Amino acid sequence: MGCDQTLLGDIGGTTARFAVLAGDTLGPIDHVAVSAHRSAIDAIGGFLGNRRDHSRIGAAIVGVAGPVQGGRCIITNSDWVADAGALRAAFGFKSVTLVNDFEAMAWALPQLSAHDVKPLAGGQALAGESMAVIGPGTGLGMAGFLRRGSDIMVIATEGGHATLPGTTPREDAVIAHLRRRFGHASAERTLSGPGLENLYAAIAAIDNVAVASRTAAEITGHALDRSCTTCRAAVDMFCAMLGTVAGNLALMFRARGGVYIAGGIAPRLADYLAQSEFRARFVAKGRFRAYLDSIPTAIIVNPDAAFLGLKSLAGAAPAP
Repeated sequence: MGCDQTLLGDIGGTTARFAVLAGDTLGPIDHVAVSAHRSAIDAIGGFLGNRRDHSRIGAAIVGVAGPVQGGRCIITNSDWVADAGALRAAFGFKSVTLVNDFEAMAWALPQLSAHDVKPLAGGQALAGESMAVIGPGTGLGMAGFLRRGSDIMVIATEGGHATLPGTTPREDAVIAHLRRRFGHASAERTLSGPGLENLYAAIAAIDNVAVASRTAAEITGHALDRSCTTCRAAVDMFCAMLGTVAGNLALMFRARGGVYIAGGIAPRLADYLAQSEFRARFVAKGRFRAYLDSIPTAIIVNPDAAFLGLKSLAGAAPAP
């Protein structure tokens, strides 16, 4: 029996997803909690152990939330380490390819359908132009899908760890608070699940308000039902800052094909985000306002969209 199948994986800081690709057919996608497993090998072993035909899997392509160097990645917001050599040895794969998770997400962009996204605002995407994706979740990912004529290139970045810009005195005060706390105030320190918690705590401290300790999900819930002023202020600032950083990304990649928001937070805030300062901040780039006005923005609502990109990397999907 030949090894004609490929394991596809998408490993984040909170959730890992696995599926098997046979030809052009993607099997069911399993979601597992990272906290429920000791390691990537343990999680993949559990997934493969439920399959009778796992001996036919000869290769693996895995997106990982962190920088990949020499076939190895220390997951940024997790204790896991993904190592291509260790995976080959553990499971007998002939080949293992590790890529940044947002590299996989960027490869998915040209394949997204209307069912995969919720438009926010902007003009029409220009065919044949570059695109960009930003994703607040457990961390903050960014990548670009670049087109120059018939040439295509995906650039994965660690832009989430770039210095967070402030555009108002209040944001400057929040950033100063975060700088005192962390030393460096990166975009991920506010534009992520833990980042939303940081925003909430910083705003409470600046306003000298005593608040209960809350998770990102609780902060979001209280903001949506308007039961906590500080929660709402934190989510409002989150949306505004996301617009600022997403607009910067659009300029960096000349993303006239659109800017997409991935990750686990944006779909839960879709309607709120659409009515927030996000779009106003996205286009607030002085002389380049008109340029950004024409760029559409949308939320990726398909939680498994990265597998479209992983399929492309596996060579099973038509080249975009």
